Amino acid sequence: MTKWLHSGRRRDLCALLYDAGELRAQSLKSRLESHYDERIDPRSFYATLTSLVESGFLDRRTEGLADVYALTDAGERALLDHYAWLSDRIDGGSPDDLPVDGDDGDDGDAGDDSDDSDGGRPNLKD
Repeated sequence: MTKWLHSGRRRDLCALLYDAGELRAQSLKSRLESHYDERIDPRSFYATLTSLVESGFLDRRTEGLADVYALTDAGERALLDHYAWLSDRIDGGSPDDLPVDGDDGDDGDAGDDSDDSDGGRPNLKD
């Protein structure tokens, strides 16, 4: 896995661009702030965009006074590879390997009188 995927913000920016096709920087920043429900420092935001451009995952072009960003083929491949990896962890992994809130790791049923058809496992698909 490439280092750029270690940052959630980088992944989220790429996901927004995958969905939208291309966006002006300010629109991209607004959408990300809306998703995070908090303000993002402009210097940090633009540094992240620059890093993604320099790494070859985003294209940047100028349209009037605004910079417009789009995912490159390499960026799309990396995003889809990460999505596949994450999907395998969630969908492909054994549900018995997932912790349940309050689970101490003991597989015994002592004290559990419930008749849950799902075995008490969290529903991760909804």
